[in-house]
Amino acid sequence: MDGIVFGPDGLIPAVAQDRRSGQVLMVAYMTPEALRRTLAEGRAWYWSRSRRALWRKGELSGHTQAVSEVRLDCDGDALLLLVDQEGPACHTGRPSCFFRDAAGRDLPEPARIGDILDELLEVVRTRRLAAPAGSYTAGLFAAGREAIGAKVMEEAEELARAARAESERRVVEEAADLLYHTFVLLVERELSLDDVRRELARRRGR
Repeated sequence: MDGIVFGPDGLIPAVAQDRRSGQVLMVAYMTPEALRRTLAEGRAWYWSRSRRALWRKGELSGHTQAVSEVRLDCDGDALLLLVDQEGPACHTGRPSCFFRDAAGRDLPEPARIGDILDELLEVVRTRRLAAPAGSYTAGLFAAGREAIGAKVMEEAEELARAARAESERRVVEEAADLLYHTFVLLVERELSLDDVRRELARRRGR
């Protein structure tokens, strides 16, 4: 743990951030032992200042945090945890602990686009497995890979046409259609959004 500066009380603040959406979820504190357990298990452990005890996030609620990365700030005295949050992060049942403004008033819940996309992909995957009667998505899978690919090409052409001459709303609608059919193709090939994210991250470094 070279370079990590714990305070006089033996604690270091740790910010948990949703690795997909970027939403800040919560702030807690870690001891060296909490950090060791987090790094060893890939699950977030913190120190409760009120109970004066170690606790694993979600040990009672089931709202665990899978930690994909731990980052140290420039001064070495604060940590950033990039996590996959299971359920709400806040004990109030809200997705994030940061749901009030400086005057203490509740803020409207922001749209979490990353979650919406992951949720959509999971719905598509469920439709493929369950194949419910009358499901458009299940029908696409039944038609096969070539038909799905043709549908993606059709939706891409419709998006391009909307971009040339139609309203902004139509462009958004066609983009949503293209994303949906692309997700069907990803699931048919047994790929995920994380595969796409990794490729985009790889390209970012070019």
